[in-house]
Amino acid sequence: MARAICLRLLTMGPRTRAQLAEALRKRDVPDEAAEAVLERFSEVGLIDDEAFAAAWVSSRHTGRGLARRALASELRHRGVDEDTVKEAVEQLDPEQEEETARRLVARKLSATRGLDRAVRTRRLAGMLARKGYGPGLAFRVVREALENEESDGQAFPDDLDHPFE
Repeated sequence: MARAICLRLLTMGPRTRAQLAEALRKRDVPDEAAEAVLERFSEVGLIDDEAFAAAWVSSRHTGRGLARRALASELRHRGVDEDTVKEAVEQLDPEQEEETARRLVARKLSATRGLDRAVRTRRLAGMLARKGYGPGLAFRVVREALENEESDGQAFPDDLDHPFE
């Protein structure tokens, strides 16, 4: 029974050992049977928290632009041990994380045009904060993006209500 539960869950997608253990507990699988199945699945490579964490970090950073802090939180929530979490998030180098923050801001920048600079800053920095970026990096990236936009002449003058009339 424990084996079938774990196999079914693993066919739906990768799972951590802790996630599988929790699923077995919820289905009242005896602890000894659950541990035996989990141990065997680990031995044969069906459960690999290190590989799960590495793939999670790569996928969620690339796909959703999440920063180290958010990625670490998600991994902890899935029961990955702290050493594995630390090792996985260290895969992201700071330059890569900063470049991702820049791309996220660039993508949202035009949606804030016409708003007060302080409002734009707050919204863009807030978006980065929700993705786990620290305030120092977030505000620096936002400030640079707004300054680049102004120097490129892309920003509309604040004193014109209808620039094309």
